[in-house]
Amino acid sequence: MIRTAGPGDAAEVARLLDAFNREFDTPTPGPDVLEARLRLMLGTTDTVAFLAGEHSVGLALVTYRPNVWHDGPVALIDELYVRPDYRDHGLGTELVDAVVADAAERGCRLVEVNVDEGDGDALRFYARHRFALLQPDTGERALYLAREVR
Repeated sequence: MIRTAGPGDAAEVARLLDAFNREFDTPTPGPDVLEARLRLMLGTTDTVAFLAGEHSVGLALVTYRPNVWHDGPVALIDELYVRPDYRDHGLGTELVDAVVADAAERGCRLVEVNVDEGDGDALRFYARHRFALLQPDTGERALYLAREVR
């Protein structure tokens, strides 16, 4: 069961995002900070969260943005997480399917996701769902670069 989260679900989404980061020893500002941000973001059409399971055991957080190379927006899966005790039951697939269906409804021609090079499980998961590591036009590896602004 997948459902779309609204601003009233911000605490649930924040709890899952915080758990995700803690599981992989990644810094997190904590669920209270995330909840405040999500309450605002989930009230817009640019950010969507999908919750999996009757008791919200997984989520996909997606942002949409315009892109000059496509007629419609481009979707970015910012986060996709399923609690460890609920993995390997198809919830990740259901979440990806929900994201792709929502993106198609919005006229998106592209769904993107960033994956750490060492995360073999995530790379295999996304490859099974037809996400490409190589640029289709050139065959070159797709790389994500980032710069913090302080």
